[in-house]
Amino acid sequence: MAAPHRTRLNELIWRAHRWLYQATGGKLGATIGGNPVLLLTTTGRKSGLSRTVALAHLENSDQLVVIASFAGQPRHPGWWLNLLENPLGKVQKGDMVTEVRAREAEGEERERLWTAICEQEAGFAEYQTRTDRRIPVVVLEPVASS
Repeated sequence: MAAPHRTRLNELIWRAHRWLYQATGGKLGATIGGNPVLLLTTTGRKSGLSRTVALAHLENSDQLVVIASFAGQPRHPGWWLNLLENPLGKVQKGDMVTEVRAREAEGEERERLWTAICEQEAGFAEYQTRTDRRIPVVVLEPVASS
């Protein structure tokens, strides 16, 4: 199956998915197409408001890996731009919420994680063919509580 394109309908579906996930504490919406989904909340770089998106992810030890593909659009998704400005965020998996710090994977780590997530969801490789930008592989690491 081909990776979906970014359309108004797909945006509405993802918005409804995020709402359902939040409303049920992750009982519904924790997977889509067989892939695990998390909710990532960032701080808007312009507004300062909380922004939440649903993202497919890969688990890597105690880290979570997400891909800033934006369905192969020529620009980065807003959530990644927000994390570049302020790398702290929150992740909801099911009913568990964890504070995280984001960083972009580089070098061998990036290649290993990119390969692993493309094996899990081939659509990411297709997204890379749609754009000239290098799609960021984003590692979300838990922040130790004090």
